[in-house]
Amino acid sequence: MNKTQQLNQIKERRRIRTRAKLFGTMERPRLSVLRTNQFTSVQLIDDMTGKTLASASTRDMSAKGGSASGGKNKEGKITKAEALGEMIAKKAKEIKINAAVFDRGGYNYHGRVKAVAEGARKGGLQI
Repeated sequence: MNKTQQLNQIKERRRIRTRAKLFGTMERPRLSVLRTNQFTSVQLIDDMTGKTLASASTRDMSAKGGSASGGKNKEGKITKAEALGEMIAKKAKEIKINAAVFDRGGYNYHGRVKAVAEGARKGGLQI
């Protein structure tokens, strides 16, 4: 097994270990974070029925922004992640959800993941 496969296996075990401790319901869904090199996505998931209640992504935000600089916005990824947290909190309020269980998905709680959580709190979602 090469080094890359080992690292991927370690990441997968960490993600499974984190996920095993969390469970979302209709009243308190799971706020799941997905982080890629370019974008950040979040979902509110009801694990009882296995349905996504709401979702948002920085990809949607950049498409709406329509900057003339070839898709490169001047604001950083962390700033966008915080705005993403506020956006998902607003969507949660629209469907009458006030609290959520934060699922960091095996990522460390810093940078964009932390910014999403802080933005959701700022938007009024109890985590």
